[in-house]
Amino acid sequence: MSARTAWSGPSRVADPDLARAAAGARALLDSLGVDLASESLARTPARMAAALAELLTPRPFEMTTFPNDGGYDELIVARGVPVRSLCEHHMLPFVGTAHVGYLPGDRIVGLSKLARVVEHFSRRPQVQERLTTQVSTWLRDRLGAAGVGVVVEAEHLCMTLRGVQAPGTTTVTSSLLGVLRDDPRTRAEFLALTRPQR
Repeated sequence: MSARTAWSGPSRVADPDLARAAAGARALLDSLGVDLASESLARTPARMAAALAELLTPRPFEMTTFPNDGGYDELIVARGVPVRSLCEHHMLPFVGTAHVGYLPGDRIVGLSKLARVVEHFSRRPQVQERLTTQVSTWLRDRLGAAGVGVVVEAEHLCMTLRGVQAPGTTTVTSSLLGVLRDDPRTRAEFLALTRPQR
């Protein structure tokens, strides 16, 4: 028998008002001197609003967990989970990968749900540090895991396309909780599993 926990909480994102967002996008682009009269740009405000709404609207999901009947007591790690979010300071994308792992207690989680949790917290204006911590804390609290580890590596377009303009630069953040923080051997094992395979 599985246990299901639907997402709920104060960080739920409101449903988008696409008509109002398109009007705002039109005003923004017009203010920046973009000529929206041409055929190829006439629908850009609506497309821009729809794209941003997609990036900022998490899909609902249920957190499916199962009894750890086999008594599995080793790390479970999902590597290379895609991360796509918007920097809350410039509303420009940051893109990369997350490595999410946990040391199970009484329950294990459906493997696809590790990626769904990352997606859920990515789909909002975000900073990478908070995203990393939100994923690890949420998994710890929902699973009762002995330890949780999350490593996120991402390229921030607000850093590569503007400002310092340093293409190819990535930022790495980590959040280790429970045994993965306190036990040096378990911590080292998790971090070794998150490194790219050669």
